[in-house]
Amino acid sequence: MRLLKSILVVLCLLACATTQGKNFLFKNGKSSYTIVVSHDASTSEQKAATELQMYIKQISGGVTLPIRHDLNRNGENQIAVGFQPEAGAKAIAADNEDFTYESRGSNIYIYGGSNRGTMYGVFSFLERELGIRWYTPDYTKVPKMKKWGFDTLSHSEHPTVKLRQNDYFHIKTKPEWSAHNLMNMAWSPAHNEYGGMEAYRGCHTMPSFVPYDKYFAEHPEYFCFREGKRENHGQLCLSNPDVLELCKKGMLQKMREEPDFIVYSLSQDDNWKFCECDECKAIEAQYGGTHSGIIVWFVNQVADYVKEEFPDKFIGTFAYLYSRKPPVGIVPRDNVVIRLCSIECCYSHPMDDPNCEQNKAFVDDLKQWASIAPHLFIWDYIINYLQLVAPFPNFKVLAPNIRTLRDNHSIGIFEESQYMSNAGEFAELRAWVIAHLLWNPDQDVTPLAKDFIYGFYGECAPLVWKYYLMSQELAVPNEHFGIYINHRTPIYTDKFVEEGMALLDKARQKAKSDEMRDRIDYLRLQTLYLKASRKVEESKADGTWEELVTLAKKHKVKLCEWESLEGTMDRLQKEK
Repeated sequence: MRLLKSILVVLCLLACATTQGKNFLFKNGKSSYTIVVSHDASTSEQKAATELQMYIKQISGGVTLPIRHDLNRNGENQIAVGFQPEAGAKAIAADNEDFTYESRGSNIYIYGGSNRGTMYGVFSFLERELGIRWYTPDYTKVPKMKKWGFDTLSHSEHPTVKLRQNDYFHIKTKPEWSAHNLMNMAWSPAHNEYGGMEAYRGCHTMPSFVPYDKYFAEHPEYFCFREGKRENHGQLCLSNPDVLELCKKGMLQKMREEPDFIVYSLSQDDNWKFCECDECKAIEAQYGGTHSGIIVWFVNQVADYVKEEFPDKFIGTFAYLYSRKPPVGIVPRDNVVIRLCSIECCYSHPMDDPNCEQNKAFVDDLKQWASIAPHLFIWDYIINYLQLVAPFPNFKVLAPNIRTLRDNHSIGIFEESQYMSNAGEFAELRAWVIAHLLWNPDQDVTPLAKDFIYGFYGECAPLVWKYYLMSQELAVPNEHFGIYINHRTPIYTDKFVEEGMALLDKARQKAKSDEMRDRIDYLRLQTLYLKASRKVEESKADGTWEELVTLAKKHKVKLCEWESLEGTMDRLQKEK
């Protein structure tokens, strides 16, 4: 408690020091500042300028800074948004997301790449200096101040990886949330006032270029040979020259039809049925006996075929399951992206933990791919897909894992998350924390999590924070777990369920609004699920079972990735 009080005192002193600066942006309902954005500014820069005006008005209680299009009018103090040569800022490429905000005398200059960089600079200024938090698409924390001033400002940032994505259900169709939290990628490309969203087209796409239903009857040789026969629902036979021609022409047509993607997937189907014909085995033998060898050989040829027409686009393929091990004697082309998947990893320990054999094997492959692949894109996992609402104590590995991926030259990281429905385990918290870590993984997760919990859960925050810490303590050094753990996994205990339920029930009682009660109920799903799944009869008798089902139906929540709510509850009854 003394430490917490000391931290709060220091923060208050720092806040006072900032708001007592000699240059007041606003004070007692007045301001001498004008926002300046040039006539030819990009759409996102103009949007950033209007949001800067809007948020300063909200923070200050009504001070509206005029927006103008030229510097030094009437000697007013100014916030210059975007590159303006007369201000002395250095122009950078439009798609560069680096940004700077700084003061020169009493003026403030915010600039970066015109597509998203300047906009990110404005949002960072609002977040770091004025305390704005875009916690969820439905809740933005806007502090209230009578005055805010500064002595000097000097801050620059650049993204840790070029492409950043997570796909939580509640943010998937909210580009404004992604922009405010410096995310730049989605499943589909978007053109919007926030600079748009980049996209990687599809996954498991090889069958779409050579469909089973269309070709198998007349050309079974296009498909995998296993156990003495051709199969129509496995992988393609990549050594077959007709398959290569179909993929070349199909990919070129797809790129012409959908030109807004940055990467186009040409990747194995989601199964282990690779082709074992003599021709495929011979090609694999040339490249270290690896299954990835024939895939890279095949994808390279398609990439060569489309490069002349689309020199700035990329063909992406998986290093996944049976193809995770890198090949020998062949490297991906400059326009090929290797999408390495971490599905086999242990999420109790950081990837770079030398004492975790599961992760050591993955990192060995990661380093080898990084040494040969010109572009490495990571498909990472951060939730438990078997139990979407159960506690998953992996927050401590999020930052070190992203650092490991960054340090091995990843151009992009996709954090697959709870994309199926609302109210995944700590969904709102995870989405916000992941967004901040993808931009800068050199941050500590604990203060990020505390920032969110105390900002989002209001009067219930101390109890939620206590529950959060308790849930993360479920991960212990000698236990390993992946992304498919069930309620019987040793990390869960009856003591945790009992104490966790008590904390969250108490938090709900403190909630002062229906909105806050809903937020707490999303968290209560964690312990309700564990109680119901671990003690079926007892939970039916005390009402836990019924409350879990009622809340899940009310909020349209899935409990397992591949099952309906009814299917999950039926399975739990059978497993008791």
